[in-house]
Amino acid sequence: GPTDQRFIAMMLPHHDGAIAMAELARTRARRAEIKALARQIETSQRAENAQMRRWWQQWYGGEVPIPAGAAQGAMPGMGWMAGSRSGMASSLDELKRASDFDRAFIEQMIPHHRMGVMMASHAQWNTRHAELRALQAAMVSAQSREIRQMEQWYRQWYGASAPGTAQPLPQ
Repeated sequence: GPTDQRFIAMMLPHHDGAIAMAELARTRARRAEIKALARQIETSQRAENAQMRRWWQQWYGGEVPIPAGAAQGAMPGMGWMAGSRSGMASSLDELKRASDFDRAFIEQMIPHHRMGVMMASHAQWNTRHAELRALQAAMVSAQSREIRQMEQWYRQWYGASAPGTAQPLPQ
């Protein structure tokens, strides 16, 4: 119970951050590949958020209480899930001002997705509801695939490894 509740309460604002970045990419990205990825992220994460809200209502009743600071990227009470990145609001501001939006998008989305992969991977250990565990596994798979794609584009377009690519991802 508590692990499932904590995961949902933290993943909703995390997804909201990725959705906000993806929405921005629809108008700012130059490359069709980034725009297509942004649409994919927006569609999948909106659907996942809607599903998690339905489960919350079914399992616990009421609205999901989002922990203080979660919307800004802080992860209170999550310990191993805590991120070192600055708040999502400042990241969005940086992204809005980026001279090379596509590059900045990749540089921000890779670590954002890595945090999501870590959160979903670790939460699976103690998740009580099988359907939530299946969603967590799907999140790990999809976001890991998207990270690998962004890393490939970054090497191809910028001739370098994207920042923060040293960690191996699940296949």
